[in-house]
Amino acid sequence: MNRLVLLLLLLGLFSLASAKEAAPLAEDPVVEKRVAAISEELRCLVCQNESLSASRADLAVDLRRQIREQIKAGRSDAEIMEYMVARYGDFVRYRPPLKGTTVLLWFGPFLLLIGGVATLLAYLRRRRRLVLDAPLSAEESAHIADLLGNAPADPIAQEAASAPPAAGNASPRPKGRGKRRS
Repeated sequence: MNRLVLLLLLLGLFSLASAKEAAPLAEDPVVEKRVAAISEELRCLVCQNESLSASRADLAVDLRRQIREQIKAGRSDAEIMEYMVARYGDFVRYRPPLKGTTVLLWFGPFLLLIGGVATLLAYLRRRRRLVLDAPLSAEESAHIADLLGNAPADPIAQEAASAPPAAGNASPRPKGRGKRRS
């Protein structure tokens, strides 16, 4: 047991001795900050529901590399965005500009919501017209009263009252409930 503890301690010491400080993720933190800001505004073309910075897809890695290269080449953020839009279309942007080709992107969900509410209201109005609030005729009322008047109030109580007690069990109380205390 002591040897096992000693062995574990030695392994722990060796692992601490060989540990190194984490290397920085980028050569230039300013460039990486710009890459992160630009890639947050762009959509991953593979995942489509993640930003370029959050995606792990190969295409997203390549696009981030392209952005990094363009930043190092001295392009502005606007120039990089224009390049990406020219290459992949307005779909690559999370917030596409409002123009003739993107009007449906911006207002389509609201139009669908309004159409759904209008359809629901039309259906409810049509349904209200079809359902008449007419009173029952005398014959229908008599038939319902006959049906309800002949039905027992409590079918279980009526069944228990009409059934004869079982042989050897004069007590109506079921077995196994214990004695009744006074």
